[in-house]
Amino acid sequence: MPTKGPITKEMIINDVVAKYPKTIAVFNKFKVDACCGGGFSIETTAKKDGVDIEVLLIELNKIASSK
Repeated sequence: MPTKGPITKEMIINDVVAKYPKTIAVFNKFKVDACCGGGFSIETTAKKDGVDIEVLLIELNKIASSK
């Protein structure tokens, strides 16, 4: 089931971090390469790093929707 929220798996990591700076902590927690992999989509980088994309998106969207 796709995750609903402002952040989707197709989004580029650098764009997400620029719009939602606190998400860098989530990328770090999941050991997603937000530096060298930041120019790629969340899906591409998360797959390369062996991360469950749906769980990652849930956590990212929690941060993005918090004030």
